[in-house]
Amino acid sequence: MLEYADGWAWGFCGGDHLVGYVEAIALADPVQASHIVCERSAPVTPDDTVTSPVIANLPMGARLQGAEGGACLATEYGCVSLAHLRRIGDFEPDPVIVAERLIGAPYSPGGRTANGVDAAALVQLAFGLSGLPAPRLLDQLAALGAPVPDDAPSRRGDLVLFEGGAGLMIDDLMMIHAGRARGKVAVEPASLYAMTRRRLSP
Repeated sequence: MLEYADGWAWGFCGGDHLVGYVEAIALADPVQASHIVCERSAPVTPDDTVTSPVIANLPMGARLQGAEGGACLATEYGCVSLAHLRRIGDFEPDPVIVAERLIGAPYSPGGRTANGVDAAALVQLAFGLSGLPAPRLLDQLAALGAPVPDDAPSRRGDLVLFEGGAGLMIDDLMMIHAGRARGKVAVEPASLYAMTRRRLSP
């Protein structure tokens, strides 16, 4: 938090350093997260009973602190199935698989959940859950990794950048991306777009 006025706090997110406002009443002492939501979303229930009603859904990338018990993580908010979580530091092996969990999510500028996601958020979530930090803004993605020469074949996981969108190569022909033109996270031939590619791994 950088500034407080009239019940609002202005500050920046520790994860990607974007600045913004939040109601001060929503702030709490920081906790050390133990788990992160790795699925499209994670239902929260009041207890670990299978028939318990869902009281909330946490988005992909949400960080939680709690104690594992049986098949659930008990948090101060309720119980979350461990099937929807990964321990912090237990990274996904393939960012493309992470991105594919959001197929069909609507495109929404500024969005970062399955209810609405923008291009940079799709990339940030996919790489972040795979242990590769990525910035939150589309124009900042161009600084990631190393450029791939135009005549070099694409590899799975290559970052794809094009006008108004970004995504990841699935193989040498197809990419998964979020962009205004399609209006959702979709899989399409990369040849449909004038794009540049960047590679984060050797």
